[in-house]
Amino acid sequence: GTSEYSELVSVVAGDGAQVTLVTVQEWDDDAHRLAQHDLVIGRDAAVRHIAVTIGGGIVRFNTNASYTGPGGSFEGLGVYFADAGQHLEHRLFVDHGAPHCSSNVEYKGALQGDTAHTVWVGDVLIRASAEGTDTYELNRNLVLTEGARADSVPNLEIETGEIKGAGHASATGRFDDQQLFYLMTRGIPEDEARRLVVRGFFASVVGRIGVPEVQERLMDAIERELAGGVA
Repeated sequence: GTSEYSELVSVVAGDGAQVTLVTVQEWDDDAHRLAQHDLVIGRDAAVRHIAVTIGGGIVRFNTNASYTGPGGSFEGLGVYFADAGQHLEHRLFVDHGAPHCSSNVEYKGALQGDTAHTVWVGDVLIRASAEGTDTYELNRNLVLTEGARADSVPNLEIETGEIKGAGHASATGRFDDQQLFYLMTRGIPEDEARRLVVRGFFASVVGRIGVPEVQERLMDAIERELAGGVA
C-alpha cells in the first residue's frame, strides 16, 4: 500500500537471550517510510536483525546495535532492490562498548531504472573497553541498468589494539556479461540467464535469513522486479 509512515522500535535482549527480528519494506512507489531500530544486546545474548526493502518511493532505515555485557553477538543482514525513481537508504551503527563481543553485517542490493538510488552506510565503533572484539561488515551492489546509482560507505573506528579481528569491504559493479555469456552458450535464454545471475548474487544473504516464508516471498518479489525490466 501507500503511506507516510515513521517508526521507532527498541529491542532489549536480556542476558543469554536469542532474538531474530525481520522487517520487510514492500510499499507502493509513492510511499515514504522512515524507521529506526535500536537493539541492546545483553551478556552472551545473540541478536539477528534482517532488513528487506523492495518497495517505497523514499525508504530510510537506521539500525543501531549496542552491548551491555561480554559475549554478545549481533548479525545484521539486508537485501534491497531499487527501481526507477526510488531512494532506498540503510544506515547501521554497531557500538562495541563491552569486551569479547562480535558483530557481522552483510547487505546486498540491486538497482535498475533511471534515477534509482541506494545509500548504505555502515559504522562500527570499537571502544577502548571492548577488548577481544571480532567484527566484519560487507556491502555489495549490482547495477543492472544505466542511470542507477549506489553509494556505499563502510566506516571502522578502533580505540584499542587488543581485538580479535576487524574488517570491512564494499563493492559496486555492473552486470557481469561473462556470466551471462557462459549461461547463454549452454542454451539458456538471455532473460532467464539474467534472472539466474541476479538470484545467485542474492543467494548468500537470502539463504542466511532462516525464515522460509520470508525467503520465498523475497525471491518472488525479486523475480517480479526483474520482470519489470532488466536491460
